[in-house]
Amino acid sequence: MSSEPLNLSVHSLPDPSQVNGAQQRSGRLRMLLVLAACAAPVIASYFTFYVIKPQGRAYGELIVPTVDLPAQLSLRDLAGQPVSVESLKGQWLLTLVQNADCNKACEDLLFMQRQLREMMGKERDKVDKLLLIADDAPLRPELQQALTTGIPVTILRAPRAQLEAFLKAGAGQGLNDHLFIIDPMGRWMWRSPVQPDPSKVKSDLSRLLKTNAGWDKPGR
Repeated sequence: MSSEPLNLSVHSLPDPSQVNGAQQRSGRLRMLLVLAACAAPVIASYFTFYVIKPQGRAYGELIVPTVDLPAQLSLRDLAGQPVSVESLKGQWLLTLVQNADCNKACEDLLFMQRQLREMMGKERDKVDKLLLIADDAPLRPELQQALTTGIPVTILRAPRAQLEAFLKAGAGQGLNDHLFIIDPMGRWMWRSPVQPDPSKVKSDLSRLLKTNAGWDKPGR
């Protein structure tokens, strides 16, 4: 047996700080890839609708860039209780801004709003009806009953100044002259002409739902 001493080779160990740094960079990269994968359908759908514009021009006016629901929008229900802005997200919103007295033109728009949702057929569960009341006057009992019969309209109050800072009317018009569409991410993106044609509005809305089919969901 050899009497020579046994030589042991000692190799340097990796620096723990370098290992942790590499793991953190790898984790961040994976997170960015996941976020990119989630955002891709949204980016593609908006590119398709705004840039490629399938099936001709939109009937209404597309809002570019879109406008986010203001986090500070002071929403209240008819009982005066505060309502979170976040609660409005997750659905396409057919939105009207009116006064509580609701004249004949207002009633016509409310009828069109109800009709339009039903015209969407199997896609209608992706769409909610929203009425934003810009004053503190009481609703007529018969109007409130009509709005809450069947699939109810979501009725909320908000200060007119805040609504006018969020939604914009066309030149020479008021907010009460238009139907607005807010997407499921809480972005105002479309405005109707005055006295809108329901069939043409439906065409625009159908295209919007089709181009965004990868990320909106039925039901709330």
